[in-house]
Amino acid sequence: MPESPAYSPANAAPRWSLMRQRWSNLLFAHWAVEPALLRPYLPERLELDLFEGQAWLGVVPFTMSHIRPLGLPAVPGLSALHELNVRTYARLDGVPGVWFLSLDATQPLGVWAARTLFHLPYLHARMQLTRTGPTLQATAERTHRGAPAATFAAAWTPGDALPLAEAGSLAYFLTERYHLYTAGPTVQPGQHGNSIWRGRLWHAPWQLRTATLQHWNSTVVESHGLPTRPGPPLLHAADALDVWVEDLRRV
Repeated sequence: MPESPAYSPANAAPRWSLMRQRWSNLLFAHWAVEPALLRPYLPERLELDLFEGQAWLGVVPFTMSHIRPLGLPAVPGLSALHELNVRTYARLDGVPGVWFLSLDATQPLGVWAARTLFHLPYLHARMQLTRTGPTLQATAERTHRGAPAATFAAAWTPGDALPLAEAGSLAYFLTERYHLYTAGPTVQPGQHGNSIWRGRLWHAPWQLRTATLQHWNSTVVESHGLPTRPGPPLLHAADALDVWVEDLRRV
């Protein structure tokens, strides 16, 4: 299966997609992790995607808005949510993608749809993401019945624009991902089903920025039974962009 087509002015958006969204107020926070620590969180068929022999674990808060499924207009009250996901990276048949350990979100109907129709491990949460001057603040509290408790609070200031990430660089590996994998809505390692779905996304390249962290207090990684990550994360803030969900297929 080929990669999603690269962005170009002549290829400004897919002709058809399952859903359109806009992602904004986004922070990529990553830690290098020993592969053996994350391997149990993936189904056997999925290969853990490594950068120079190292696995990476990410925590990503952002706002999703302008949500429009199947070419329909946005529905007031249902077209925006805040999200906080915990992720690593995987590949199947040579196709790299994102593997989500969990996705906490604020829109109950959106959580239901993502779990039911897209087989993704979305969880109900209370979350706020606000801006004071140049600084963004995000807070979250998981409220999903039966899921491990988790809280999150962070503040960061986006800085200077970075050059577009080049293929082969760590920034590209961590952010330029045009596929996702899921095996159902469970967040418990070792309890995934045999079915794997691969979703394909399309968007222009990320305009990444430096970021300065003012505050970080989180238990979302620990809620998965993983140890607290030592040291500060590698940070990339990102400008808003439009995203098209092109398809979701069982593989």
